[in-house]
Amino acid sequence: MTNNLYCFILDITMQTYTTITPKFQVHIPVVIRKKIGLTKHGRAYIRTEEKKIIIEPVKSDFTSWGGAFKVKKPIPAEKIRDYIDHSFGKR
Repeated sequence: MTNNLYCFILDITMQTYTTITPKFQVHIPVVIRKKIGLTKHGRAYIRTEEKKIIIEPVKSDFTSWGGAFKVKKPIPAEKIRDYIDHSFGKR
């Protein structure tokens, strides 16, 4: 007697219609946004596969850049206004 194990991968896709505006803008329907967990507007990665358009949300917010840039001489928070005024010739 042999044990036959079967593995099924079920990919449930959701399909719906939307409209492409004269400026080529596309509205993403609420049911699709909820399914993929899209809660905020923002940037997206768009690509094609044969005759399909694939749009994927990109997680990029201001806090994701934290620590990405090194500063040799940081400006103290209480002095920022002085540096801005000096840059615009208001000193």
